[in-house]
Amino acid sequence: MVFGERLKELRNIKNISQMELSKLTGISQSAIAKWELDKTEPTASALIILSNFFGESVDYLLGLSE
Repeated sequence: MVFGERLKELRNIKNISQMELSKLTGISQSAIAKWELDKTEPTASALIILSNFFGESVDYLLGLSE
């Protein structure tokens, strides 16, 4: 799955931990960890929050665009 890889890459580019991302977005650290490991998928509302935080489109996060 592309989403987990892109999330981790964007987080690493900003040089923030999963816990820091959790605090900055209000998304639980466990959810972020599960997404990065491709164990679960994010909700639409979580995708919007992450899209706004990283300045990337939802399509990019999901691997639908480059």
